[in-house]
Parts: sequence; structure tokens; C-alpha cells
Amino acid sequence: MTESSSTASVPCVAAHHEPSWREGVKTGLPSLFGIGAWGLVVGIAMVKSGLTIPQALGMTLVVFAGSAQLAALPLIAADAPIWVIFATALVVNLRFVIFSALLAPHFSHLPWRQRLTLGYVAGDMTVALFLQKYPSEAPQVGKLSYLKGLLYPNWASWQIGSIAGIFLGSTVPPEWGLSFAGTLAIICVMIPLMVGRPALCGVLVAGAVSVLAAGLPYKLGLLLAVLVGMLSAMVIEETAEKWRNKRG
Repeated sequence: MTESSSTASVPCVAAHHEPSWREGVKTGLPSLFGIGAWGLVVGIAMVKSGLTIPQALGMTLVVFAGSAQLAALPLIAADAPIWVIFATALVVNLRFVIFSALLAPHFSHLPWRQRLTLGYVAGDMTVALFLQKYPSEAPQVGKLSYLKGLLYPNWASWQIGSIAGIFLGSTVPPEWGLSFAGTLAIICVMIPLMVGRPALCGVLVAGAVSVLAAGLPYKLGLLLAVLVGMLSAMVIEETAEKWRNKRG
């Protein structure tokens, strides 16, 4: 491909394509209720953990990562060292580094501000759905519009649920068992992402490690579980790839 033809192909990716936008919205629509419910539980949890309403609003708007927020809240409440809080949130969100690496070949030509915005609103489910639709890095008409159709409603659903939970948090009695509701919500979000043997094995290993390391202080068992689960999935994926190459 010549440089001129490569440059000419860029606008077809970046230009708005209404049918692809609508397809992205339609594809992500079934997950929005679970995302909103998960946001609601996290919003309530932030207020119940002692954060003020401005602090909780700032956290949900800036962090936008329920698993990292829930992992950090008990540490904040327990006056854990700041480095432990940041390290916990960082480790829990390491998967976004992988998401960025997967999306970068598709959109590396976009301005950095646009890539930063897309990275901020990206989520587990939306990235997985996009890569199912566009496994190839080749430029295609409507690719960016499809991604936006997935990302923006997902972000809006989370924020609406989370902000509602923040303002409702003080009125919800503790006996409602919100921790169990949160577990159900995140399971609904997680199950569709467990595609393939590496992801499934990573989840199982992380679950086992989290149970075995539950007694570690400052919830450090969660960090250990995430790291071991990610490493297990990566090792299995690499081993499977080598095995496929040998057979091929």
C-alpha cells in the first residue's frame, strides 16, 4: 500500500457513519441495564463508605472504574497508606493497558485528544464487543462510529446509575444486602467477557487466589489475585499460540 492510499483510507475510519453508530448502540444495548445497576451499587457504596457527595461525584467522574473504586473504598475507610490505595487501583485497572494496546492499531492515526477521550470512556464490555466486530486492524468505513456507539451509551448508563446511587445512598438501609447485589451486577457484566480458555482460566485462578489470600491486610489479596489471574491468562494464551503455530 502506498503512502497516498494509506492516507486516503484514514477518513473512512474517522468520519461519522450513522448506520455503524446505530449498530454499535444496538449491540451494546443489552448490557446497559447491568452497567447501570453496577454503577448504582458502586454509587451507594461510596456514600456508605464515608465519602461526601462531592467526593463521590468526583470519584465516579474521574475514575470511572467500578472494580477499582470498590477496591479502594475499604482502604480509604481503613486509613490505609496512600500508596496502598493507589497501587490497588492501579493493579485492578491494569487490564486497561491491554485494552489500549488492542485498540491502538485501529485508531493510532487519530489526534491524541480524541484517543484520550476514547480511552477514558472505554470499558471491558465495549472493547470486547468492538474487537468481536472488528478483529482486523485494516481501516473500514464506520469503525470509529461503531466504537462510539458502544462507548458513549455505556459511559452514560454507568454515570446515571452511579450518580443516582450517590444521592440515594443515605436513604438506603444497610440490611438491603447491597454487597450481594453488587456481586450479582458485576457477574452479569463479567460473564460475557469470559470468551475463550485463557480468560476463563484467568478468572478461575484469580477467584481461587482471592479466597486463599483473603486474610492479607489492606485487601492485598485482591491485588495478588488480579496479578496471578492476569499472568495465568497470558501464559495460557501464549502457550496455546505456540501450540497452534507448531501444528500449523
